[in-house]
Amino acid sequence: MRPAFRLLPLPLSIALCLPAMADDDKPVSWALCPVQDVIPSFAGAPAGQPRGDRTGLPTSIEGDELGGTEANLEYQGNVALTRGDQFLGADNLKYDQENDTYVADGHVRYQDAGIRLVAERARGNQEDDTHQIDNIRYQLVSRRGNGGADRIEMKGSTGIMRHSTYSTCDPSDRRWELRSRRIDVDTDAGWGVARGATIRLGKFPVLYVPYLKFPIDDRRHTGLLYPSISMSGRNGFDYEQPVYFNLAPNYDATLYPRYMSDRGALLGAEFRYLYPKGQGVLEGSWMPSDELLRDRAREPGFDPLRNPDPDDARGMFAFAGNHNLNRIWQARANLTWISDSRYTEDFSNSLYGQAMTSVVSSAGIFGLGRHWSGGLMADHWQLSDYTISELSLPYNRLPRLYANWEQPFGRWLTAGMHAEAVRFQHDQHPGGSRVDIKPFVSMPLQGAAWFVIPTLAWRHTAYRLEDGLADRLAAQQAAAALGIAPDQVTPAQAAPYRDDAPQRSLPIASLDAGLYFDRETEIKGSRFLHTLEPRLFYLNAPYREQDGLPIFDTRPFSFSWGQMFRDNRYTGPDRQTDANQLTLALSTRFLRQSDGFERLSASIGQIRYFDDNRVTAPGEIPVSQGKSAWVADANYAPTDRWTIGASYQWDPKFRREDLASVRARYLFGEDGVVNLTYRHRRDLLEQADFSFLYPVTPAWSVVGRYYHSFEDDQMLEGIAGVQWDSCCLAVRALVRRYVRSREGDMNTAFQVEFVLKGLGSAGQDTERTLRRAILGYYRDDLYLVPPGNTVSTPAGKAQAPDPIP
Repeated sequence: MRPAFRLLPLPLSIALCLPAMADDDKPVSWALCPVQDVIPSFAGAPAGQPRGDRTGLPTSIEGDELGGTEANLEYQGNVALTRGDQFLGADNLKYDQENDTYVADGHVRYQDAGIRLVAERARGNQEDDTHQIDNIRYQLVSRRGNGGADRIEMKGSTGIMRHSTYSTCDPSDRRWELRSRRIDVDTDAGWGVARGATIRLGKFPVLYVPYLKFPIDDRRHTGLLYPSISMSGRNGFDYEQPVYFNLAPNYDATLYPRYMSDRGALLGAEFRYLYPKGQGVLEGSWMPSDELLRDRAREPGFDPLRNPDPDDARGMFAFAGNHNLNRIWQARANLTWISDSRYTEDFSNSLYGQAMTSVVSSAGIFGLGRHWSGGLMADHWQLSDYTISELSLPYNRLPRLYANWEQPFGRWLTAGMHAEAVRFQHDQHPGGSRVDIKPFVSMPLQGAAWFVIPTLAWRHTAYRLEDGLADRLAAQQAAAALGIAPDQVTPAQAAPYRDDAPQRSLPIASLDAGLYFDRETEIKGSRFLHTLEPRLFYLNAPYREQDGLPIFDTRPFSFSWGQMFRDNRYTGPDRQTDANQLTLALSTRFLRQSDGFERLSASIGQIRYFDDNRVTAPGEIPVSQGKSAWVADANYAPTDRWTIGASYQWDPKFRREDLASVRARYLFGEDGVVNLTYRHRRDLLEQADFSFLYPVTPAWSVVGRYYHSFEDDQMLEGIAGVQWDSCCLAVRALVRRYVRSREGDMNTAFQVEFVLKGLGSAGQDTERTLRRAILGYYRDDLYLVPPGNTVSTPAGKAQAPDPIP
């Protein structure tokens, strides 16, 4: 017998072609599936191991009896062929060495690291590389799935599977199944073609496709992606059919034709590219006419000056990309353009889209070294809120040059500098230029249980203003001095205050010090590490008159815990606070020593102002001598499932509550969660948010959210839904009602999604909606940064294939 006898190639690629369409982007739970295998592992088969190149591996053949002639070998009884992780078993095996043909019959069994199958008979010609296998049942090992076929015929890299089935359900409980009359496979090309394919839910066919071409491996191919279908009060019947184009190994494109019965047709597109030094994504959408605008134009009180023209086309363009110039410098761009100021509102499906007042485009070159960072960039703002004018847009920075440097010199000395030069431009306001330089030196003294960090900085800010802005600032200063309105100031009265090159310089000194105490303690039999962490932060900066300086990109910070330890209460250099103040803060924590779990954390702090803060931004109330509001924050976990937290700010001077926030979370079982949050900030908002995922049974669960604004006495978003899960099939149905316009108009949508585990899903992406609305819908989100998927994609487009490798 030839020692190089090849183990049968068998239907590996063919059996894997059906689940090749599976959607693996979402985590699939198989918790409700039976533990036992559909086809148990065969006795005598080698332990599963990853498949690789088996060409050079030896093949061994065993059997109870060996007969026949030298040219025609016959193995009988418990025949077993093994090579690496491959195993072929049969009752009988006949091999004709002259013709290089074989016949295996009687309980034919095959197994490797990826698949197990049983068949009635297998025969073929090794020299011609032709094979036929009859009456097959298979089970995938590396990914869940099982099925069968009447016959498999193969020749080289091509093959035919006749009357095949595939499902991830147990054979005794077929919730869904994919059947095909015939499947042709070409492993070299990476394609499979199914003819007469039917998807069944239970006994009922729900989708019939006479011809379907699909990929059978990880290679990318041009074709259709799963469609998205939904109904809503704003769009009506909404159907989107993505079309994917595999243009080259390193770039591709996707078209998103979409039809909305109440609004019209829309075409979205996305182009992605990747090369050794960078990558990028271009996307856009275009809608020739939008019936929503025509309906809005017929409403009473319609203002054509503040709304897009109903006859205009609508669209957007966005680009995000980067290019690595070298290991230090990178060029990046994030560009966005929208056709009108109501685009984000009309094409968004979340509250975030309603809250956006502007969109920004930026591009630049950025560098990062061991002790420095810097860049040259520019940005431009576009209005996306029709209720306001372009006067409220931020200034464009065209361009901005910045550099940050911080370096230790020995153990006790650190020096650094923050520097920035910006040219500000605005379509409705005069602009100017600003240079801000802030060198500093600090001495970080610290030990195991203490730290003292004195810092001395000098801030110099200089401007070059356009004439119109210099005149405006002079009129404002003169009006304040004379006690009249700015529009009543004459040029002569404003002349003494006019300065087209104002500047400001001042020193800033701070001292940050803290202690760390800890002790071991025991509570109800559990050992904890109890910490006590007092901290002091002293800030001193002299007063410099700054009314003659413009406000380009600066506003006051919201008062918070972090703001108590900054050297400026403003976001930018247009205002530098004067200060003679001391922050006193205290934190404590209880850490479970067995695993580091934080049972309790609490912090409280307050600023003592020794002098009045005279520097203010326009419309800001000055900070007077005395005490700031108390800032307190606490989190307590009475059990591993309960988490309770609160934040509170109380101003003793005015005896009023500035901020109150209460939050609670409880975890049910492996995936249930309930969240309750109340937020109140004086003169700004008062809201409550309740959301939950409650498992009624292992298969049934209910989900919901109620998000309410007390100031407007209006629901911002409401969700009610039910989920049913089984081993291989999941169904989610949601009713969602949410604010869709800045006038408070509501939209109602009904979403249904069928998830055929191991194959894909049909309907809208309800998981995306629920993950955004219910923190903890994915349990892992509780331990990571909350999902950043609240920004709506252009025209709500479907998900394209994975990024290009």
